[in-house]
Amino acid sequence: MPTILDTPPAAIQRDLDALSAALDAQIPAKADDNFLIATWNIRAFSSLTREWTAGSSHSPKRDLRGLLAIIEIISRFDVVAIQEIKGDLRALRDTIHFLRAHGDWGFLMTDVTLGAAGNDERFGFIFDRSRLIPSGLAAELVVPEERLGRIGQNALRTQFARSPYAVSFQRENSTVILVTLHVLFGNREADRLAELQEIADWMSDWAKRSNRFHHNLLTLGDFNIDRQGSDGYEIFTAAGLQVPDVLMNLPRTVFDDPGDPDDDKFYDQIAWFNTGRGALIDMHLRAGGNFDFQPFVYTDTNLTRNSISHRVSDHFPLWVEFRI
Repeated sequence: MPTILDTPPAAIQRDLDALSAALDAQIPAKADDNFLIATWNIRAFSSLTREWTAGSSHSPKRDLRGLLAIIEIISRFDVVAIQEIKGDLRALRDTIHFLRAHGDWGFLMTDVTLGAAGNDERFGFIFDRSRLIPSGLAAELVVPEERLGRIGQNALRTQFARSPYAVSFQRENSTVILVTLHVLFGNREADRLAELQEIADWMSDWAKRSNRFHHNLLTLGDFNIDRQGSDGYEIFTAAGLQVPDVLMNLPRTVFDDPGDPDDDKFYDQIAWFNTGRGALIDMHLRAGGNFDFQPFVYTDTNLTRNSISHRVSDHFPLWVEFRI
């Protein structure tokens, strides 16, 4: 049985080389004066079939070549917020094993979220320890009882289905608090609005506090926002959170059709406050985007987009580069 550290077969190595070249062309290189942050909902990031290419009888379908593609993408950033880490950590363990064999990497994560709505999910951060370090804070956000009793159409009545996870990191002299979450999808958009309202209000309150301590504050993850201008988007941004222009109108998933104006899902986001108390202090946006990995994986197969989504992901990573 092959392992994640073995040399891949020639056809798979060609894919990995092409993927690496595409990342070189699209993602800024790590430099002394930049800070690269990404968010990625990796579909059911759980177990792993330790074969180069999973066959029809294998379960799960995520295999070594799919995981190597995930690792190559993660390695381009200083820190990546991961959603949909599941209870089984086999794929995550192999990811960290590979990264630590080739550098100095760390990770932090929550325990699994119990209950049907929690979907057995964890949140995690994978980070390059040669570039940044955790600076002290690691916490899940729990809504105080008095906030759950608020009056309003979109007031949250229960705790988050999956408690948002906040971790602070230091890069050079800049400290940033990253808050990642995966908003409940529900059966319709209205089911998501209470969680979006609460995180927007919470971030606004927190930004006013954290600003006094010279901390930057970002929120990132899968917000399950339908589109710009939707009720979810308006609630998310009403408290002052801003999505940078470079992330507007970018496909978020492998199933998006960029040519269809009605297919502009805004599921994944990276957002912060641009003005007022809580605005970024010493980090200045330089670039951002998504990364479509599909042309560079499984090119020697006839796998469908859905099949690839189970091996790599159904979501694209979303990223920003800051000058510090």
